[in-house]
Amino acid sequence: MRRLTGNFLLHHLLRSANPQSSIIYSVFQFQFQFQFQFHFRNYSNHAHEIDTFVDRQLFINHVRDQCKLGFSDMNIPLSLFRQMTSVRPLPSIIDFCQLFTAMSKLKRLQPHSTIIALLRELELLGIRPDRQSLGILANCYCNLGRVDFGFSLMGKCLQLGYNPNCVTYNTLINGFVLGDKLPLANKLLDKIVNQGFQPSMATYAALVKGLCRMDRKAGAIKLLSRMQSGPFKPCKFMYTTIIESLCKDGLLNEALDLFANMKSEGITPDVVTYASLVRAIYNSGSRKEAKRMLDEILDSNIGPDVQTFTTLVDMFCKDGCINEAEAILQYMIERDKAPDIVTYSALLHGYCSRFQMGDAEKLLDLMAQKGCEPDLVILSTMIKGYSKIGRIGKARSLFQEFYKRGIKPDVAAYTTLINGLCKAKEFKVARNLFYKMQERGIPPNVVTYASLFDGLCKSDSTHVAMKMLEGMERKGVQPDITIYNILIGSLCEAERYDDVSKLLSDLASKGLEADVETFNIMINVFCKKGLMNEAIQLLTEMEEKGCYPNSETYDNIVRTFIHKNDLSSALYYRDVMVDKGFEAGAKKLPLKNTLRDRIRNEAIRKKVGVTVLQYMHEFFCIWVLSNEVPTGKSFKINRSGGATEVSDSESSIKSKQL
Repeated sequence: MRRLTGNFLLHHLLRSANPQSSIIYSVFQFQFQFQFQFHFRNYSNHAHEIDTFVDRQLFINHVRDQCKLGFSDMNIPLSLFRQMTSVRPLPSIIDFCQLFTAMSKLKRLQPHSTIIALLRELELLGIRPDRQSLGILANCYCNLGRVDFGFSLMGKCLQLGYNPNCVTYNTLINGFVLGDKLPLANKLLDKIVNQGFQPSMATYAALVKGLCRMDRKAGAIKLLSRMQSGPFKPCKFMYTTIIESLCKDGLLNEALDLFANMKSEGITPDVVTYASLVRAIYNSGSRKEAKRMLDEILDSNIGPDVQTFTTLVDMFCKDGCINEAEAILQYMIERDKAPDIVTYSALLHGYCSRFQMGDAEKLLDLMAQKGCEPDLVILSTMIKGYSKIGRIGKARSLFQEFYKRGIKPDVAAYTTLINGLCKAKEFKVARNLFYKMQERGIPPNVVTYASLFDGLCKSDSTHVAMKMLEGMERKGVQPDITIYNILIGSLCEAERYDDVSKLLSDLASKGLEADVETFNIMINVFCKKGLMNEAIQLLTEMEEKGCYPNSETYDNIVRTFIHKNDLSSALYYRDVMVDKGFEAGAKKLPLKNTLRDRIRNEAIRKKVGVTVLQYMHEFFCIWVLSNEVPTGKSFKINRSGGATEVSDSESSIKSKQL
């Protein structure tokens, strides 16, 4: 039998009048270099063959039943394959294809390379491939990103007398989509439609998903319009995929328009569609509209699952709308949709972030009633909540209670409690806990060290932190720039500048670089001490090293110059700040009525941070920003830089401090 090479196949396809062949050649002029040799053998009795026809048939029926049920891992199907190849006579290619199809559904295990190897083994056993087995092989290659090998198999199909059909072309189009080669996928789609072939619904769905993944949502919407004139109409999955992609990119109006089209076509949205829209609408600030759509979900017969409810609870909690989150949880319980640990954790985090620890405790009781045991995430959340409101004793007792229940705290739980103890200035207890966690076999991470170092430095124990820094690397923990920033700030406060220089030198050897926070810490310390020459020198050094100052850098410098009554320097660096394009967020000034509003408006118009202005006196603020004295008021500047207002109706002088 003549063996066809890749080049021969290509020229054979070129000369052929077969439209399927011309499609393959005209779209992709691949150099087929893949060869498949099929060996036909006659087998005699095998030592392990199943002797009777009845036993053989029972075994094959068993394999078919197993394939229908599906597999959870690769062990069972591989074992079945080995047993099938020991049966004589060998099972048909149809039975093997059924096994390979079931294996291909285990996508999370990436079975495609294994299936290719097994199909090769069948070739060596002399089992002739059919259209389905070649399709499975092409699909495996496409999933591995080798669409060119898939096209090579189309040549083999022609050699064996199998003309490519819709399934063949759909496989190749899906391969291009998976490989993010959408132009080629669209080109092949146009070719096969012109030749009278009709893509499947799965092919269209794959194209829509691929277009959205590549941020080509306009193309996906255009494809939906194109489908309207064909035999396959857009399905729920396609609409939902595009709507979800539009919502993620903040294109809410486009998503709502498509949602309206979806319903006008008689397609009922599912929970995924609604959940995407509710989140997008809520994030846009339209809470009433989001609430209306949420009511639409709950009043419908869609039946949101626990995951969807959890998403909504988490969304409301992050936005601070605890009442809405509680309503969702209550609705779940009433509809027998038992909340899981993730749902409770989301609501608990909402309570703790708003310091509603009483409600958090009640939620823990509710969890116990529902048989839902708290986990480590909930433990850390509760400890953090108690620490923030200063109830560190309650945090410690809760930590011990969980330990008694057999819930072994992890490094995150220990770090949370150590951080809380340091903030409560219980530094000795924090250090003891730090050593105890290591005794219990839980090594601290860099965040743990950062929390403890911050506490040690604030308790005038910087020398202890410096010694611990030396031992970090020996324990396999690499200090990051946050660790160094904490130490540098403390050393600067103590005027230990030689040690600061040593730490800065160590950064390079550790593969670290001083960041803007590092410089801001040192500049802030110099500003507090009134060492403005040193602060300005650091500012210049920052820019020379490519670490550009931020708004906090300039705020510190301008504020200090104002405090030192150095108006010209304050104005100069204010102008530099504005020229750099920094705009600090406007904060409330301690002023009243129209004068305060005027200052704020001037600050916004001049793009000057109000954080700087709040350190100026009333007259000084107006004068710096607009170079004019407020009309209707008389002021005089005192020696300390304060502004004194002279009342028109009174002869007395009132000093006003802002």
